[in-house]
Amino acid sequence: MLLWQRLKHAPRRGCLLLAVGLSLVVAAGTYFGLKFYSGGHSNSLHPIRRWFTEPAARAELTTAMRQQTCPGAPFILPSDGLIGLLWNDPAGPYTVLNTHSGLDIFGDGAPGEVPVYAAYDGYLSRLPDWKASVIIRHDDPLQPGRTIWTYYTHMASRDGARSFIAADFPPGASEIPVEQGRLLGFQGEYAGNSPAPVGLHLHFSIVLADASGAFLNEARIGNTLDPSPYLGMPLNIAGLPERPIGCRP
Repeated sequence: MLLWQRLKHAPRRGCLLLAVGLSLVVAAGTYFGLKFYSGGHSNSLHPIRRWFTEPAARAELTTAMRQQTCPGAPFILPSDGLIGLLWNDPAGPYTVLNTHSGLDIFGDGAPGEVPVYAAYDGYLSRLPDWKASVIIRHDDPLQPGRTIWTYYTHMASRDGARSFIAADFPPGASEIPVEQGRLLGFQGEYAGNSPAPVGLHLHFSIVLADASGAFLNEARIGNTLDPSPYLGMPLNIAGLPERPIGCRP
């Protein structure tokens, strides 16, 4: 390229590099700003960090209901452990723009050892490609006549090679009647194709239905319900409840 041609293109390239650099700075600032802002609206990361770094502290962080309901509440807690991330929680990896849609209950044990139970009577289904998840259809006990679903996931080994779902519920199972307290499987670490480890836990959410009664996408917070009145516990992050979480007084 001739000298005049280099000079002609240099300003354009410089502007392009400057624009790209500014875009990266703005994106990074937005990301870390959201993380900082979100962290100020959640108190979940500290107990979760303690759970994994201080095993001796687990007993004092555990909510263990032993399949008992809180007074006046219809659901049982589906698994014992640290109720870490709460409903509408913006703690990382979530943000205020993409909050957590249910509860993450971290169990004390090895994968395949911590039991998971049906929160309420209903009809269980498991899609053919679900390695780690089941979903149960219920008539809403707090609003009779409305269909809701409870969703349970991460019940498989980290690599997905072993499912920890009970043998009674094979892939493709549909509308199997289950009673409250029925063993569904065991907590695991499976998180799909995500390379990041999620730690042993159960993700549990209460999911709304569409007009036909089918369950909506539970990953969207607007498709889920605050589990607090169903479990009789303060499980909405807005209240910043301390761990362990127990029944409301």
